[in-house]
Amino acid sequence: MSNEQKSKEEQILRAVKMTITGVIKDTATQPGMKHPLSDGTIQDLRQCLMLISAREQELADEAGRTMDMRPQMPGDAKPKAEVVVPLHQIGRSKKDS
Repeated sequence: MSNEQKSKEEQILRAVKMTITGVIKDTATQPGMKHPLSDGTIQDLRQCLMLISAREQELADEAGRTMDMRPQMPGDAKPKAEVVVPLHQIGRSKKDS
């Protein structure tokens, strides 16, 4: 869905979520090292992301959209349609006698 079709609130939520996740990535530390952010700040960031996700879900429900969409990259292969193979075709082929 393009930005024109999303409400201003949805655009704001997306921008805030991207900013918060950027801060989290930029301040990530190696295992065992002390994190530069306090434990309280880390919990506040988690709470903000949970609230944003909950509101995004509410807005999607109101608009009749699902939240199961995934981005498609230009090089990604399209998922193939299911192919039904009859059971009688499964097995070993018979040798000509």
